[in-house]
Amino acid sequence: MAKYVSVSEALDVVKSGDYIVTGLGAGEAREFMLHLHTIADRVKDVMVSNCLPMGNYEFMVNEAYKHSFRTEGWFYTPALRKAHPHGNIAYIPNHLHLAASKRIYYREPDIYVGIASMPDKHGYVSLSISNAYEMRMLEKARTVILEVNPNAPRTMGDATIHTDEVDYLVKVDYPIPEIADTVPNDKDHAIGRFIADMIRDGDCLQLGIGGIPNAVTEFLYDKKDLGVHTEMITTGMVKLAKAGVITNKRKQNHAGKMVAAFAMGTRELYDYIDDNPGVVLLNGDYVNDPAVIALNDNQVSINTTLEVDITGQCCSESLGSRQFSGTGGQADTAIGAQKSRGGRSIIALYSTAMVKNAAGEREEVSKIVCQLKPGAAVSLSRNDIDWLVTEYGAVCLRGTGLTERAKLIISVAHPKFRDQLLQEAIDIGILTAE
Repeated sequence: MAKYVSVSEALDVVKSGDYIVTGLGAGEAREFMLHLHTIADRVKDVMVSNCLPMGNYEFMVNEAYKHSFRTEGWFYTPALRKAHPHGNIAYIPNHLHLAASKRIYYREPDIYVGIASMPDKHGYVSLSISNAYEMRMLEKARTVILEVNPNAPRTMGDATIHTDEVDYLVKVDYPIPEIADTVPNDKDHAIGRFIADMIRDGDCLQLGIGGIPNAVTEFLYDKKDLGVHTEMITTGMVKLAKAGVITNKRKQNHAGKMVAAFAMGTRELYDYIDDNPGVVLLNGDYVNDPAVIALNDNQVSINTTLEVDITGQCCSESLGSRQFSGTGGQADTAIGAQKSRGGRSIIALYSTAMVKNAAGEREEVSKIVCQLKPGAAVSLSRNDIDWLVTEYGAVCLRGTGLTERAKLIISVAHPKFRDQLLQEAIDIGILTAE
């Protein structure tokens, strides 16, 4: 039976050389992480794996603790990007549906620590807002510590465990971290309209978070009977469900239910998924398996990228060789959607970005390039791209040869960069001069 302890007592469990795994995003154990640095004087070489950490935790960002703690994350946030130069921060390359199994192959965790809902009258708790890898890690951990929080939604799915399977419970009462809805700008709206026009009644959706996905949802209120099988449930999806647009009636797999691996957004989202049998959070190794994704007809995957070259290689996680975010489930969902009968995969990006040049001045550059920056991580290979959308249009690349493909991709680049891209394509031999 689980023992209730203080945060300090929970930290007493940690010893040098331990490997700790915490939950994704707002599913991380905030109080444990906030105080982890306080044991730096008695431990060394403690490794922590996280994903989308929501806090700027001292153990992670303060270089003074780099000999006591190192962090290896599945998805970078600004805090990890800033701390990376300290030398004790590393990215774990992964596809989300294999993140847990491959990491366990490398090393099983000594400690799993995350949040959970309050125990019910039968002694069960839910891992609440994330089941991306958490249950798989918890099952392998030597010690399980959960911060039980009355603000944590109790979710349905396969992330419910009895407190007898937990070693220590820590009572906490902090608000679950929220991500405010990004207000779409003009580019987002232009892209959102193109994508929304591609969505048909009865389609099953996967959407991410940010200005472009939020803009997409704004233009879906005239659709009917949409379904959701997604890596992440967002507030935009909840609004569509409340409006009766998302019904999940036409799904072939988990009909009538919204399926995801985790949830991230506003309190409106967390309240909606609390005790809601119409929403299930299932293991990420199942939800994001391309073969499972393909079980629903007309699955539409909508993701964003940072840079794409004229052959269709998508760099969605790095700026050159500098890690910026992570692969997450982009390849999982893109491939799964294309395996679905009637499915489509959509990659969206702004045509340009403002960056600092060598002189320190900001200049506009094309995000559609002839060749990716040196060191760029290819998150989605050119073999797996389907539709590409910018504010200048949408092009279907499925089955195209490189010559036609390059022309199509260049056609949705910013007009002022198209001639340059055409010439560069000629220079490297993908196109020939006419």
